[in-house]
Amino acid sequence: MDLKEEDLLKRNVKGISEKLKKAKVCILGLGGLGSNVAVLLARAGIGYLKLVDFDIVEASNLNRQQYRISHIGMKKTEAIRTIIKEINPFVEIEVLNKKVDRENILSIVGDIEIIVEAFDVAETKAMAIEELLTNGNKILVSASGMAGLGSGNEIITRKVRDNFYLIGDNYSDYEEYSGIMSTRVMLCAAHQANVVLRLILGEENER
Repeated sequence: MDLKEEDLLKRNVKGISEKLKKAKVCILGLGGLGSNVAVLLARAGIGYLKLVDFDIVEASNLNRQQYRISHIGMKKTEAIRTIIKEINPFVEIEVLNKKVDRENILSIVGDIEIIVEAFDVAETKAMAIEELLTNGNKILVSASGMAGLGSGNEIITRKVRDNFYLIGDNYSDYEEYSGIMSTRVMLCAAHQANVVLRLILGEENER
């Protein structure tokens, strides 16, 4: 099949493809948030994605993450690369199968300006936010508060500061609500991806 990139993106908003093609985004964590954000950005026509995770796909991931039964046991980095290439083979993908910590996070993100924080573990999330906002000129798009099955209208984007966006309902916690569902996770991921696209295109984001 003679597939052309313009054929994939012809229903996009007009006049944005070149800006998106030149953009680079790093996604830290490829679980419920990160796997969905990666796919959304790929569908939009992002030029380059750096995808970072150390985990493998498990059956319990499938209720909210982009993976399939055929991916169980695979590294999440390799599974998401396979998925994206079947959606938009024109995205340049770099994967890093590594656990992010305080010592390596800055070298992992490198010179990429827009970072999507998509960790599941609260301590890792807090570490990433602290390190990325304290060191360097990064724009961080994070999410917290998406557990349970509350109203989707409670999921909002807050511009905490000029380089920090936080998405979620600001209260629900996985442990407290004893479960997490694809609907609210995907709502948060869609908010994250939408903020990223608006940042790339120079649109004014939420206050």
